[in-house]
Amino acid sequence: MHKRFWEIDLLRTNAIAVMLAFHTLYLLSYFGIHYTNLQRGFPLWFAAGGGTFIFLAGVSLAISHSRAKRMSGFMVRGLQILALGMAITLVTWLISRTGYVRFGVLHFFGVAFILGPLFLRFRFINLILGIALMATGFFLRSTSVDFPWLFWLGLRPHTWRMFDYIPLLPWFGLFLIGMFSGKMLYPEGNRRFSIHQFSGPIISALTFPGRHPLVIYLLQWPVIIGALLILYPANVLPYFPF
Repeated sequence: MHKRFWEIDLLRTNAIAVMLAFHTLYLLSYFGIHYTNLQRGFPLWFAAGGGTFIFLAGVSLAISHSRAKRMSGFMVRGLQILALGMAITLVTWLISRTGYVRFGVLHFFGVAFILGPLFLRFRFINLILGIALMATGFFLRSTSVDFPWLFWLGLRPHTWRMFDYIPLLPWFGLFLIGMFSGKMLYPEGNRRFSIHQFSGPIISALTFPGRHPLVIYLLQWPVIIGALLILYPANVLPYFPF
């Protein structure tokens, strides 16, 4: 069994903490319990949370491939994550017919893990292409269209309101940059740079969330919403169609 790199798991744990804080504040605002203007600091929030997840996913894909030398497993994993994303779409559609999740973080990771293996043969091309995709995506962020067919790519219809929206542009570019970094920093699945190898119960506890990000992502919603439902039933209950 290959060893894990504690620094990657710890960075992922930090991203999880930011994600939980952001989603808690968002739901407090959404249910009218306590308003916080998250749009003002959204780029910083996403860079520390979602952006870190995407970058590290690319790094981890490169490391895993250098050890396994197989692409099919990553594509199957991508299909599984995409199926979970479609389940999120269904659940959120039942709650909100207008603001449901059409292409959120799970949809993105599902597609990224399906497409990513096709780029594993490249190194510097991934860096160049990743930068180009990110630049294109950020340019498109201020553009809205009248048709919905390319919303997954980054062309957002101006009439759509979406809470969780992570299109391929620009974020697949960051995923490719993560793959490039994984090949450069962890060639053949080994750490190229020197760093202290921490171990013991403290580091194990700190990295535990980073080893199970998908489970935590899925569990956070019923836990946070359930807690708010108990604490503020008058605010939360009107949003559920039952």
